[in-house]
Amino acid sequence: MRRPRRREAALSAGAGRLTLRRDGLTWTLYGWLGTWGWFVFGFSPAVPLLRAEQGTSRSVAALHGTMLALGAVLAGWFGVALTRRFGRRAVISGGALTLALGVLLLVSGGGLEVTLPGALLAGTGGSTALNATSPALADHHGPAGAAAISEANAGAALVGVLAPLALGASVAAGLGWRPAVGVAAALGVAAFLAVRRLPPDPALDRPGPAPDRPDQALDRSGPPAPPAGTPRLGLRFWSLVGVLALGVGVEFSTTFWAGDLLQVRLGAAPGTAAAAVTGFVAGMAVGRLLAGRLALRFSPARLLLAGLLTAGAGWLVLWTAPTVPAAVVGLVVAGGGVALLFPLSVSLVMAASGGRPDLGSAAGSVGAGVAIGSAPFALGALADAVGPHQGFLLVPVLLLSAAALLLTAVGAGRRARV
Repeated sequence: MRRPRRREAALSAGAGRLTLRRDGLTWTLYGWLGTWGWFVFGFSPAVPLLRAEQGTSRSVAALHGTMLALGAVLAGWFGVALTRRFGRRAVISGGALTLALGVLLLVSGGGLEVTLPGALLAGTGGSTALNATSPALADHHGPAGAAAISEANAGAALVGVLAPLALGASVAAGLGWRPAVGVAAALGVAAFLAVRRLPPDPALDRPGPAPDRPDQALDRSGPPAPPAGTPRLGLRFWSLVGVLALGVGVEFSTTFWAGDLLQVRLGAAPGTAAAAVTGFVAGMAVGRLLAGRLALRFSPARLLLAGLLTAGAGWLVLWTAPTVPAAVVGLVVAGGGVALLFPLSVSLVMAASGGRPDLGSAAGSVGAGVAIGSAPFALGALADAVGPHQGFLLVPVLLLSAAALLLTAVGAGRRARV
């Protein structure tokens, strides 16, 4: 039986283009993703400052990223069961509150024995809520789900633009990095209250079936309807999970260590280097705003490939930049490309999940968690061994690997239609 949808995205009459209709639920979930954006883009560039404060190596400091990653893996492992039992509302609101508790530990002034568990708690809570948010938006907006997810992540990046600026200003004012990062705790509590107060909605209060649509090919977006039986997750699905993971690896490696690269290679002051990461986040914000509109008109797979190429071009500008302003230009371009990778990958993973969007989102979380834990750690270890400049050669390796997996997924999708 077809489930009624009061605020479903519809096809524009005669135009054949999708229209994204936003309501209170949409804006509240956008607000939660803004909280996540402030935390991620505020804490990541603070890691080099935390490293200097704690007197550790880059690889040890990168363990904070590993804890975030472990949290994402735990969220992917247990998130589906939690969602089935309690519904997305409870998972999103509870995850937001858990993020706030983790942030309080991170800014408490303790050593590694306090900050590492804080990162784990923040990563687990944030990722658990994040995993339920994308399926909720996809379920709520139907065919325009990919656009809603892209727009939500654009909003998170827009909020995230402010976080490195606030971080740099706080450091320059002699207040340290904690006030800027600590804002995420207050935002987490606000998100908890806002989600709890939303009126009843099928997209939040029970997982529900996927939207009633036929199984879609790779070049279409949104979660497909469950086919008869339970299909196995094939090459297309796992290749797309790999694309998602590698894109996340590029994002976190850059936000963690771009400031360090500017300090060591170009002599930027710590506050200036932390604030310069705003260029990357600003590029992501603009890219995701464009992605939300482009996803209504173009194939997500093509947009993903364009994002990978743009990110590679930005990396090249950053890596060869002779001055800090030139490096910021590279960060902006790279951010614009990286912006497309996560939201479009999430949409395609859910589309390839055989009508199980929550399972697809959870698998993506595990892949992203592995990337968050390994990519910044690997780049940090390489930087310890050969310097940040040579260590950043890891980024194009990740981008090329993602492109290869995307082409594999496209080929698998075509074969499946034969």
